[in-house]
Amino acid sequence: MKALLEQFPSYTIWANQRIIDPMLVLPEDVHFKESPGSFPGLYNTLMHMWDAESMWWQRMKLQEQIVRPSDGFAGEIQDIIKALTTQSRQWQEWIMHAQEHMLDHEFFYSNTKKERFKQPIYQMLLHLFNHGTYHRGQLVTILRQLGVTDIPQTDFIVWSRKK
Repeated sequence: MKALLEQFPSYTIWANQRIIDPMLVLPEDVHFKESPGSFPGLYNTLMHMWDAESMWWQRMKLQEQIVRPSDGFAGEIQDIIKALTTQSRQWQEWIMHAQEHMLDHEFFYSNTKKERFKQPIYQMLLHLFNHGTYHRGQLVTILRQLGVTDIPQTDFIVWSRKK
């Protein structure tokens, strides 16, 4: 299990960067342009991705008060990208140093609706990385709606072939 989980943060960082690169050449106002989706636009989707990674980190670390990074955030898309990458690297570091029993450890957490759950960390990690993949797909759709045609592949198999 650990060998598999160790791959996901590296893949996530790589895939995020491949999607981010086409965003950064767009005019800044386009980052805020609303489009249909779970979160309207590039900026809001990236912000949600950062919120999710950060909040899962805080839950795993058993923080009593979970802080959503987007609360009070007024930075630019580059700031979100930097913070999201930093958070992904934290996951990478933690998994690399985790022992197998740590991945099986069940922890209690509350979701944003204050519902309580107990799950093994490895399930949360699989959810976390799958969640990022889902939203990268949404970013691709938004980029296409904005007229961007040169969007690199971010499939796990593409990453694994390049390792």
